[in-house]
Amino acid sequence: MMSLTIALIADIHGNLAAFDAVLDALKAEPPDQIVCLGDVAATGPQPREVLQRLHELGCPIVMGNADAELLDVSPPGSETDEESRRIADISRWCAAQLDDADRAFLASFQPTVEIPLGEERRLLCCHGSPRSYDDVIVAVIPDDELDAMIGGYGATVIAGGHTHVRMLRAYRGREIVNPGSVGLAYQFFPDGSVRVPPWAEFAMLSQADDGVVSVDFRRVPYDRNATVRAMIDREMPHATWWAADWR
Repeated sequence: MMSLTIALIADIHGNLAAFDAVLDALKAEPPDQIVCLGDVAATGPQPREVLQRLHELGCPIVMGNADAELLDVSPPGSETDEESRRIADISRWCAAQLDDADRAFLASFQPTVEIPLGEERRLLCCHGSPRSYDDVIVAVIPDDELDAMIGGYGATVIAGGHTHVRMLRAYRGREIVNPGSVGLAYQFFPDGSVRVPPWAEFAMLSQADDGVVSVDFRRVPYDRNATVRAMIDREMPHATWWAADWR
């Protein structure tokens, strides 16, 4: 049996200040492996810089729904409501920042990434679910719905992102982990409002010598105002509207 520590990062969303804060934390406590669970560049002010950091990191990366959207941008006018239109405008702006090398790197992301944990144990990494990056797995989802998404996959641990909400869920003898979001974490309030807090989220998955797997959820502070300034300075579409939840 081998001892192993794997850092799980997800949903960076073009937020360089948050990503750098996580990378600094990982330099201080280096894991054996880093895996990125997708949605790395869209809807943030620094898509190219984040892609460059990831390229330098050289870790396995899962394709997220927002990554795929940057490679196949929807035409203006295809949205059904104002909020969707504004978010699509931001995504189109992010896609326009990328060059051919950036797009080739995005296209290299994998649908799933599998990491052996020893003695037939496996970590299966995805974005939404192994079935689809659009699937939504939350803590209260019924087992029968989970069966359709992951019932055919025999991994010991399944890690995904997409919801931007940290989660550890037991499922039919397995564990499902969501590390939260590096660049677009959510903070929920009793009145139903949601804000983007001044911290970046990730998780450390550890397997001890005896095979016991544990998950440590982490949060690190970062300069949220630097990200807001980048939105404004770079003239990201709808920057003031998008930044309203960041204050």
